[in-house]
Amino acid sequence: MGLFEGKSELKGEREKEKVGNVNLVSLSRRIMERKGEESMVTTIPASQVTLADLEGRYGLSLTTQEDFFTEWLADLPNLTELEQRSLDRVKANFTSLLKTPPLLENSVKMVVLSPLLDLAGFYQEPFRIESEPSIEVTAIDEGEVIRGRIDVLVLQGQIWVLVLESKRSDFAVNMALPQTLACMLGNPELTRPSFGLISNGNEFLFLKLTNAPQPVYANSRLFSLLNPGNDLYSVLQILKNLGIHVLN
Repeated sequence: MGLFEGKSELKGEREKEKVGNVNLVSLSRRIMERKGEESMVTTIPASQVTLADLEGRYGLSLTTQEDFFTEWLADLPNLTELEQRSLDRVKANFTSLLKTPPLLENSVKMVVLSPLLDLAGFYQEPFRIESEPSIEVTAIDEGEVIRGRIDVLVLQGQIWVLVLESKRSDFAVNMALPQTLACMLGNPELTRPSFGLISNGNEFLFLKLTNAPQPVYANSRLFSLLNPGNDLYSVLQILKNLGIHVLN
């Protein structure tokens, strides 16, 4: 069983144990070896993990070095007119859905994420997409309990894409920041950086994390479909650039 164990509505205890697990056993072992410690791996509910947990247990820190995460800024590939028109349609489709809540189940993945991954070329070789168990999350807004789900995709073992799905569109992407960093920390490949993308359909946030010698991370600015123009242009350019870096 992994360090982070989430909740599930599936029937059967064995099924419940499979949903929402973020496997950081290898990370725990590496840190225990680094500290010369021997102890049992503990479990934290995935929906409850915080940045403080990751900072305190694993020494994770936010870096302010400007040259640490340049992949979202420098040498971005140009987009074709066809790609721009496709992204305009994606924005229009999702904006239309927002006008008639509640949102359809899996609407972010179907309407926004799937076209983005397709345009980035991630559905074709040599890329490989894997999925990890979902994580259930809740928030309280003026006394109302809002339930959501974080779906996890892993691209080429180095890019984690976490999608916040909820019938409400106002789940902020920072709600999934600890879970995303936890997934990235669990990457067994210590010598190469891990990248992340969090999206709720409206907003997009990119992350970069390195594990050695100590885990550090940085984030991009927040991209939003509420901004003038179409921020999906930049999101696709960054995705393509990350794909180039991962393959190289």
